[in-house]
Amino acid sequence: MGAPEAFTATTDVGHYIGGRTVPGASGRQQPVYNPSTGKVARQVALASVEEVNAAVASAKAAFPAWAEMPPIRRARVMNAFLQLLMQHRDTLAAMISAEHGKVFTDAQGEVTRGIDIVEFACGIPQLLKGDYTEQVSTGIDNWTMRQPLGVVAGITPFNFPCMVPLWMFPVALACGNAFILKPSERDPSPSLFMADLLKQAGLPDGVFNVVQGDKVAVDALLTHPDVKALSFVGSTPIAQYIYETGAHHGKRVQALGGAKNHMVVMPDADIEQAVDGLIGAGYGSAGERCMAISVAVLVGDIGDKIVPKLAERAKALKIRSPMDLEAEMGPIVTKQARDRIEGYIGIGVQEGAKLVVDGRGHKVPGLEGGFFTGGTLFDHVTPAMRIYKEEIFGPVLACVRVKDMAEAVQLVNEHEFGNGVACYTSDGHVAREFARRVQIGMVGINVPIPVPMAWHGFGGWKRSLFGDMHAYGEEGVRFYTRQKSVMQRWPETIAKGAEFVMPTAK
Repeated sequence: MGAPEAFTATTDVGHYIGGRTVPGASGRQQPVYNPSTGKVARQVALASVEEVNAAVASAKAAFPAWAEMPPIRRARVMNAFLQLLMQHRDTLAAMISAEHGKVFTDAQGEVTRGIDIVEFACGIPQLLKGDYTEQVSTGIDNWTMRQPLGVVAGITPFNFPCMVPLWMFPVALACGNAFILKPSERDPSPSLFMADLLKQAGLPDGVFNVVQGDKVAVDALLTHPDVKALSFVGSTPIAQYIYETGAHHGKRVQALGGAKNHMVVMPDADIEQAVDGLIGAGYGSAGERCMAISVAVLVGDIGDKIVPKLAERAKALKIRSPMDLEAEMGPIVTKQARDRIEGYIGIGVQEGAKLVVDGRGHKVPGLEGGFFTGGTLFDHVTPAMRIYKEEIFGPVLACVRVKDMAEAVQLVNEHEFGNGVACYTSDGHVAREFARRVQIGMVGINVPIPVPMAWHGFGGWKRSLFGDMHAYGEEGVRFYTRQKSVMQRWPETIAKGAEFVMPTAK
C-alpha cells in the first residue's frame, strides 16, 4: 500500500448534541497536541454542567422512540454503520495516529477490533430473546424479557479513542438505549467522526451524543438523575471513584481500571516466539495499552537465554513518525506522560534494578520536539520495587526471575491488578494448570495479548475491574438491559376467592 494520508485538520473540536456538531459554550478549552511534533494541533472544548445537561436532555427525549423501534430495525442501522466504518477505517486510523501517536498500522488494528463489536451488535435480535415456560403452575405461563435502561454514558481513555467507545455504544444502542460519550480530551476527533457516521447510517438525532470535557463533565454525568448507567475504562484510582460515586447515585456502573500484566516464560518455551511476544506486547503502542505486557516472569534458566535477545531487539526498535508504515513505535501521548515514564526509569535505577536498555532521551530526526522515548528493559526486578508494583503505562519491560511455575503463579496472584496474563510453554499440562490456577480475568497461552473477541467479553479481576459485568459480548447486553419477568393467567383458570398464602406451583 502507498503512504497513508495524514490527518492535519486544525478545526477546533466541539460537542455533538441532538444530531449536530456544536461549538463549546463554556469558554473553557484545552489544546490537543500532535505528539509526533510536540506542537498544538487544535483546541478541544471542555463542557460545562449545562452542556452535559443539554446532551442528557437530548438523549432522554430521543430514547422512547428508539427503544420502541423493533430490534431488527436497530440492527439495520448498526449494519449501515458497520459498512461506513469499514469504508473509513484508514481515516479513523490517521486521526488516532495524529492525536494519540500510535503507529498507523496499529491504529488500523484498533479500528478493526472496534468493528468486530459492531458486527456483534448487528445480531441483537437474537441476543435480546427471552425465556418462556408454559404452565409453570396450573393455567399460568412465565416469560422473561430484556429491556433497555434509558440514557447511558461511556467515559473512555486516550489510548484507544476508537476501539473502547466501540466496546460500549454499539451494544448499548442496539439494545435500545440512548448514549452519551465522554471521550478523552487528549484525542477527541474520532468521537465526532463516528457520531457523523452514525447519523449517515440512519441513527435518529439525539440517540447518540458526545460531550468533550474533563472532570466537570464526568461528575455531571455521574450525578445526573437521568443517566442510568456508566461504563468507564481508565486508571484504577479513577475507576474506583467512578464506581463509588455512580453507585452512590443509584447507577449501574462498569469501571475497568489499571493493569500490570505478566508474561510467564517457562524453560521449555520456544525462545524466539517468547521474545517476539514480549517485544510486541511490551513495546507496541509505546506500552500505552491496558493489556500491554510490562513484566516478564522468567522461570529457571530461561532468563539468561532470553534477556540478551530482548536487549538486542529493544535497542533496534524502529521508533519513527507514526505515519511511517515501517514504524514499530511512535511517540508518547503527552510530554507529561513521557516525563512520568522516564521518571519511573530513574526510580527503577534507584531501587537497584539492573537497567539493561535505557530509552530515556530518545530523539527522532526531524521530529526533535516530539514526545518520544525509547524502549527500556530492566532485569532482576523484585516485587518490592515500585517499577514492579505500579502501572507505568509506557515502553518499560521489567524482568523478574523465579525458580518454578508455582512461584510464578504465586507472584502473579499476589499482585493487586488482575487484568491480563500470558504463559509461554510447550507443555500442555503446564498450560492447563496455569490457566486454572492463575487469578486473572484474561489468560493467554502462547498468546501475549489475550484480548477476547467481540462475542466473549473483556474484563479483569481484582483492582482491574469495579462492577460485576465485563465489557461487550453477552455481558455487555446484560449490562445495558434489565430483565423483566412476566407471569400470566386468564380468567377461566382463576379460582374464586382471595388467597392469603405464598403462591406455589399447583
